[in-house]
Amino acid sequence: MFSTDQKSEIDAARADWAQTRRTVVPAIEEVLYEPQPVLGTGFVRLVDYMGGDEAIVQGARVSYGRGTRSTSDDRGLIRYLMRHRHTSPFELAVAKFHVRAPIFVTRQWFRHRTASINEYSARYSVLEKEFYFPRPEDIAHQSASNKQGRGESLPADAAQHVLDLLREDATRCYDHYLEMLNQDEDGNVVDPARPVVARELARMTLPVNVMTQFYWQLNLWNLLHFLRLRADAHAQYEIRAYADTILNLVERWVPLTFEAFRDYMQEAALLSGPALRALRDVLAGREVDLQASGLSKREVTDLIGLLPEIAPRLGR
Repeated sequence: MFSTDQKSEIDAARADWAQTRRTVVPAIEEVLYEPQPVLGTGFVRLVDYMGGDEAIVQGARVSYGRGTRSTSDDRGLIRYLMRHRHTSPFELAVAKFHVRAPIFVTRQWFRHRTASINEYSARYSVLEKEFYFPRPEDIAHQSASNKQGRGESLPADAAQHVLDLLREDATRCYDHYLEMLNQDEDGNVVDPARPVVARELARMTLPVNVMTQFYWQLNLWNLLHFLRLRADAHAQYEIRAYADTILNLVERWVPLTFEAFRDYMQEAALLSGPALRALRDVLAGREVDLQASGLSKREVTDLIGLLPEIAPRLGR
């Protein structure tokens, strides 16, 4: 995953301590700089942060210090802010991550446009021969009900055939990449008489499962929005693996905010006005006239998915 020099640099950063007057969070300091492995050779590591639960509370109260506040007071306020979507105090906490992921994952990732990002440049440097290959059990049919999702896993022999194709294509493409750059895997020139193709052109042959790296900095509220969408069962497995890893870091960093996020965003459900009226009718013992309810077929399906026990009371 890392070269010897990179490991030494990380170890040196983790061993070094700087005196500071700013608030630090001991639980996240324990894993600062440390790579959290994801998808084999991928990783996420937190390299810097500012603020924590206390900064959120302080920003909401615009106070100078803790005073006589208790942890329960802070918890209650954070839960109130999360419940009512008062977002600005959460924006006062900031995190910066270093991520190594396949390019197809980063293209989903960068659709969240509320962060500062700097990615490894294949115009400037040569990409390593590192690719992501799914586990056999993660190779699946196209979903019949979701145009952008997976269905059931392929039989073992079919999954192995797909893996063989992916590995063969990745190897061939990378070999052609090096051929255009006129170098071997160690960076040595192969033939001094052969022309060297510009890196910005040679990279076009590489598949989107090649690994890249980037730094990603954003405030906590935007990070929670990312996690709400990507640490979700409907998200693609590969990006969800990264989101789950980041979620574990967030729990260490801002435990009170994490708890509120889990309760009011991650494990909560948004009901439309028609859905809420239908639920009230069910609770009152009235059968719901779906044609008159204003609910679409998809909304009805979603509502039954949330509360399957009400299905018999929803008239068809």
